[in-house]
Amino acid sequence: MTDTALDRSADGSVRGPGPAAAGPPAARQTAGAGRALAWLLVVAGALGLLASFQITVDKIRLTENPGFRPACSLNAVVSCTNVMLSDQASVFGFPNPLIGLVAYAVVVALGVVLLTGARLPRWCWLGLNLGTLAGAVFCMWLMSQALYAIGALCLWCCLAWAVTIALFWYTTVHNLRHRFLPAPRPLVLGALEFHWVVPAAWYGVIALLVVGRFWAPW
Repeated sequence: MTDTALDRSADGSVRGPGPAAAGPPAARQTAGAGRALAWLLVVAGALGLLASFQITVDKIRLTENPGFRPACSLNAVVSCTNVMLSDQASVFGFPNPLIGLVAYAVVVALGVVLLTGARLPRWCWLGLNLGTLAGAVFCMWLMSQALYAIGALCLWCCLAWAVTIALFWYTTVHNLRHRFLPAPRPLVLGALEFHWVVPAAWYGVIALLVVGRFWAPW
């Protein structure tokens, strides 16, 4: 099986689904991360934090001045203004990006901790997986609303969607490799060998939906 950078531990060794299950019980309940995964958490989390911060700032400015035009409002299709003024932008009674300010900050913090060589307990990895799953589902719902209800795109929102997908998938791959998530061995091997397929297909489908909604000739 071809190993990938994301499959490597902090010391550069490759750990497949078998070795992760071996060893003393204490080792099976904790896991570190290779530098690639740790950096992914830091960089993707920072980008998500940047997007959430910028949306929050623009939302405040728009509330204070209805005539304010965010820099990402380029035309009728790419219009952060239309998205920010929609009901979907405050699903829980407050601006959605406030959730991102907290969630992405946690991701960055975990990435920094992992870069020091720390090992996180199983519950922490599963919690990260659950959180990124919830984030990905929420992002996909917001995407559907942007495409088919609001009829406009926010570039900062698109950035948040992209990084959340990557965070969810590669956290899942990590947990499969360490058997923190139970799965058939062929599925684990396939996820490790072709880890790029799912995010590539996911991004491709989103691109097709966007093109089909706004720029398709039919």
